[in-house]
Amino acid sequence: MPYKKKLIEVALPLEAINNACAYEKMPGIGPHPRGIHLWWARRPLAAARAVIWASLVDDPSSLPKEFPTEEAQNRERERLFGILEQLVKWENSNNQDVLNAAKAEIMKSTNGKPPPLLDPFAGGGAIPLEAQRLGLEAHASDLNPVAVMINKAMIELPPKFVNQRPVNPKARTDLADDKTWTGTQGLAEDVRYYGEWMKKKAFEMIGHLYPKVKDENGKEHTVIAWIWARTVASPNPIARGAHVPLVSSFMLSTKKGNKAWVEIVDDPSAKDGWRFEVKTGILPKQLEESKMLGTKAGKAKDFICHLTNSPIQRSYIQSEGKAGRLSKRLMAMVVVGTSGRIYISPCQFHQDMAISEDDSPDVRFAQETFLSGNTPTRAMITGGVCSAYGLKTWGHIFTSRQLVALTTFSSLVAEAQEQIVADGGSKDYAQTIGVYLAFAIDRTADFSTSISRWAATNEKAMNLFSKQAIPMTWDYPEVNVMADSVGSFTTITDFIARCIATLPIIGEQGFVIQQDAQTDNGLRNIMVSTDPPYYDNIGYADLSDFFYVWLRQSLKEIYPQLFFTMLVPKAEELVATPYRFKDGRSEARGFFEKGMAQAFRLINAYARDDVPTTVYYGYKQSDNEGERTSSTGWETMLSAIIHAGFTITGTWPMRSEQAYRAISMNTNALASSIVLVCRKRPADAPNSSRRDFINTLKRELRPALQKLQASNIAPVDLAQSAIGPGMGVYSRFSNVLEADGTPMGVRAALQIINQELDLYITEQDDELDRDSRFCVVLYTQYAFNNVKFGEADVLARAMNTSVEKLAARKILQAQKGVVRLLGRGEIPEKIESHEQIIWLLAQQLTHAIEKDGIVGAAKIVANILTSEPEQAKTLAYRLFTIAERKGWAQEAFAYNSLVISWPDVQSKAADLQGHGSRAEQLHLDFGG
Repeated sequence: MPYKKKLIEVALPLEAINNACAYEKMPGIGPHPRGIHLWWARRPLAAARAVIWASLVDDPSSLPKEFPTEEAQNRERERLFGILEQLVKWENSNNQDVLNAAKAEIMKSTNGKPPPLLDPFAGGGAIPLEAQRLGLEAHASDLNPVAVMINKAMIELPPKFVNQRPVNPKARTDLADDKTWTGTQGLAEDVRYYGEWMKKKAFEMIGHLYPKVKDENGKEHTVIAWIWARTVASPNPIARGAHVPLVSSFMLSTKKGNKAWVEIVDDPSAKDGWRFEVKTGILPKQLEESKMLGTKAGKAKDFICHLTNSPIQRSYIQSEGKAGRLSKRLMAMVVVGTSGRIYISPCQFHQDMAISEDDSPDVRFAQETFLSGNTPTRAMITGGVCSAYGLKTWGHIFTSRQLVALTTFSSLVAEAQEQIVADGGSKDYAQTIGVYLAFAIDRTADFSTSISRWAATNEKAMNLFSKQAIPMTWDYPEVNVMADSVGSFTTITDFIARCIATLPIIGEQGFVIQQDAQTDNGLRNIMVSTDPPYYDNIGYADLSDFFYVWLRQSLKEIYPQLFFTMLVPKAEELVATPYRFKDGRSEARGFFEKGMAQAFRLINAYARDDVPTTVYYGYKQSDNEGERTSSTGWETMLSAIIHAGFTITGTWPMRSEQAYRAISMNTNALASSIVLVCRKRPADAPNSSRRDFINTLKRELRPALQKLQASNIAPVDLAQSAIGPGMGVYSRFSNVLEADGTPMGVRAALQIINQELDLYITEQDDELDRDSRFCVVLYTQYAFNNVKFGEADVLARAMNTSVEKLAARKILQAQKGVVRLLGRGEIPEKIESHEQIIWLLAQQLTHAIEKDGIVGAAKIVANILTSEPEQAKTLAYRLFTIAERKGWAQEAFAYNSLVISWPDVQSKAADLQGHGSRAEQLHLDFGG
């Protein structure tokens, strides 16, 4: 069926989108919708916004009457790129001028009738939120009740109260009557007010559990955190069963001028013969490094018994933990002084106050009613094996005081709603505020566990879920939830309120339901964009039980159907988790494949014909002895999409880092998400033979790769992007048949696509001069290492060059029977005008980027009036591929950096060439 190509199927300003995604992931950008509630592996809003918009806007090539020439199409495409580049910027998220310009293009391309959007794997809600921001009717569904509540809090509840004044008495009394409350500002103000109301009520009930402390001068302070250390009975008989500390670091503050640390002081009068004492002042670097090891023998090594100096093996600590015999000792107290944090040595009163709650009614209630049966062993094993030390349930990871506080706050959500109604708010409004207050309890729980950690670098408590795992910690902060510091209820509700205020200023209602993606929701003729689970990477259901148990206590009366079960549903969760199946990994894979295939069959039924379906997938091709292979999850995802009746028309890498991450080389880190662009395959699509498939692939993949390189796609993203046109060929056929008549699988197709990509990159060597070809071969085999002269000489002669010539050009070093390529820092910086060697130019440009950035490379390019710089950029793609295969991370990073900087290098070089004499311009620009 003929259709208009959308912008996302032809071209995107990928660098601008990825830079916006990277910026959005940076810490310290302030309030963000993601701060309303934590979710794992959330897509950047910039990516979701770009993908939705580019999926709706017509590409100029589909409008030949308006744009009859390629030049006219490129001009129009650049105009659209300009809109999109502004749209993805974080600071423009609620810029109405930018949004109106973007919405106008959507209306133009959809004849004024933009489609509704559905995300059937809604998760953290980034996609439906951005659909709503762009003026679409947003639908979200998910099996997980926590995800459902997050989506409700972002797209379903706020539109009901847009531009509404707050109802709390303080706002009515203190704020001028003529103040205009736009968007969600009034809602945010009430969340802030009633959060503080809850804190005050809680303090009346349990404030005695949070006593103040006096410093050495007798001045009283509010404690913002108590820092505890776990202890274990020494296994050495000489210690006679005395407990000794298990400390991962004694450093409390590593800030310059404010060093603080803990020392163990032998004290026969103290329990077990020792006590902790806080020290501050100057600490030599070597001693600081020693203190950062705590009581461990070294990084990842056994602990050392303080009393006997003998090792304490992890296996012994695990057995003691499982037997319930680990204890804890107060290590330090943190308060806020006039010029920063003050660290105070522990006292017995504060230790006893916390431990006295161990057998309180509230603690027993929490453990017996909703924490005792919750045993997320698998989630706890992931990344930290805390279950191996006896922390087998959620109840085990909270201190008694933390359980009392969280239970108290949970009980106050209903009272807060009653107060809101008494203050003039509707019941619906009161329940909405109750949702955000319940979220505040969840965030408080995230900071209030016994496996949180204290960050000595910035002197604050860190939340538990800094990643999608639950690691074991030995010393931990217990934050004062009644204070005004990181992790306190006041700070948290204020932050959530500020995040609410960043939601779209809209009035369109969103729709959220709890449903698994394999069940038909009845919607038809809609747009679909979704981010499915990543095979077995993240156990969302296991992890989200942590939040579910607290949400259920606060919201089960408001949403009884959503919180009907004791825990998050897991049997239907579409992930390949082996422990849930009798036959382990193979059965888990079958479950995932079958379920994902059904989900995409429904997506095919939902989706309208004139808008592409987009699917995000966390992607990393694994390398197997230099060969690109596809991961099981990636192959399964592609198979499900294709077998459901889709053809893939594009793949775009969406990255959350601005530069190629060396840490991700040869690992399965999810550095990128691939966005798959899909169209419905015609019912009468033909079959193809293997030979015809390969011939078509050869014919179509090459020009597609040339366009990708011309668009300056980063080398690290080229292989991923090549899958789009490659799988586009494969998926347009009903079947690709092997010689024996059996259908070709996705894995085989991917292998062929990768082979063609490798051939394309390798064949670019033919366009190089003979000296550069020799250098590429030598680099491939030896990098910049030594090779025997005889071997290098034979290779050089075969390629019609000589070692002596290249040594004279300062490309090689040849002496004492040994030859090696000179490193970039060793080659001459001056470019010779005669007989240009592309290898030399590529190395000079790469070194200039490393040393002097864009300006340094532009100086070189500005002095060359031929096509050699473009050839050098092309060679950088080739060298990146070699380095990636070999696992040379820094080399790959260097060539990738050159390519992604190329547009700026060209622009700067043009400036240098276009203003007076080159010498004058260099003097003006660089202070010469």
